[in-house]
Amino acid sequence: MECQTLLNGIKIIINMINENKDLKLAVFGLGYVGLPLALEFSKKRKVIGFDTSKKRIEELKSGIDKNLELTKNELLSSNQLSFTCSEEDLKYVNCYIITVPTPIDEFKKPDLRSILKASEMTGKIINQGDLIIYESTVYPGCVEEECVPVLEKFSKLKFNQDFFCGYSPERINPGDKEHTISNIKKVTSGSTPEIAELVDSLYKEIITAGTHKAPSIKVAEAAKVIENTQRDLNIALMNELSILFTKMKIDTHAVLDAAGTKWNFLPFKPGLVGGHCIGVDPYYLTYKAESIGYHPKIILAGREINDKMGSYVASELVKTMEKKNIQIKDAKILIMGLTFKENCPDIRNSGIQNVITELKNFECNLDLHDPYVDREEIKKLYNIYPNSKLSQNTYDAVLIAVSHNEFKSIGLNSIKKLCKTNHVIFDMKNLYNSNQVDLKL
Repeated sequence: MECQTLLNGIKIIINMINENKDLKLAVFGLGYVGLPLALEFSKKRKVIGFDTSKKRIEELKSGIDKNLELTKNELLSSNQLSFTCSEEDLKYVNCYIITVPTPIDEFKKPDLRSILKASEMTGKIINQGDLIIYESTVYPGCVEEECVPVLEKFSKLKFNQDFFCGYSPERINPGDKEHTISNIKKVTSGSTPEIAELVDSLYKEIITAGTHKAPSIKVAEAAKVIENTQRDLNIALMNELSILFTKMKIDTHAVLDAAGTKWNFLPFKPGLVGGHCIGVDPYYLTYKAESIGYHPKIILAGREINDKMGSYVASELVKTMEKKNIQIKDAKILIMGLTFKENCPDIRNSGIQNVITELKNFECNLDLHDPYVDREEIKKLYNIYPNSKLSQNTYDAVLIAVSHNEFKSIGLNSIKKLCKTNHVIFDMKNLYNSNQVDLKL
């Protein structure tokens, strides 16, 4: 009986490989990752974009992407891409690509609720021979140890006999119109060698930069999670150097410019670390490490430094204001930039959140300004509506937190006109010369 089941599984794999052209795709989760992926695949085959948010689906059907990743023309011009929040529309799908978010909880532990819920929903509708590909960032082993049991439970099917899995971690860079999905090399993997080949050939349809077929799903999971862990550690080093050089009254950026003349010096800069990846992924790796009895030191040290940068920024701003005899309580402070990076509306895990919390503790009056953000989302998060129109001669301090193009073009003189005669300007993004501003990281 087992031999017959195995033979059936092998036949399914062979049929899937031979029928690659007949794969019918559904992309689960239409955020920064899923939506561009669905659009790119729709250039080659029919794709159903699925999201549990009815509002999101209605917006996309109307040609509106609140994330500003796709234009109205891109959303409405594809006759092979459809959007739905109804599971009924997925009954003819045989390849599911899951791109739901994988954040951390308040205790900095992996929050797998979305990916497990997506796995449960998928398990209820998959049929024999179906393929499920995960793109969400997870720790090594998560797909096979956490997601697959859920798929088996709700489908009543057997993994690698009745259904199969792949993993191809996303490398989306929100707001980046140069490094788009098709020209970023893609890591692929599958639950059997044959499925790995199938997944790889599927992504080769849309990835002009090429693919890298990893030897296992766990290797692909580990590769993704260390990409951002490495960046996190490099930024943490720059942040620690910035703190050190500030105490020594040395211009950090002048030091980095000098050191950068060596060919192999890495061009990282100090700053707040936020977003859905860099500030989150290291905790996925450390969670897995601790679950097998290893306590990582370097990774957690880097996280500790970066997590405390918001408090450090607020403290440095307040100390400089005090030196200039500016009263801290009720001081009027403008924060320019609320997203986690430039030129995009993504506010997830933005590093400025800790700065705002600290300045509120000092009882400062804050004005928030960002041309990209959703006003209601900011009000919900900070209980402050962002200001779209700024008045002159108003602020005791200005904190430039994000290097949006709009902030670069406005010029320092225009920013100074917003300030009172005695003021502090903290240029966190190194937009202006050190002798033009009061503070830099």
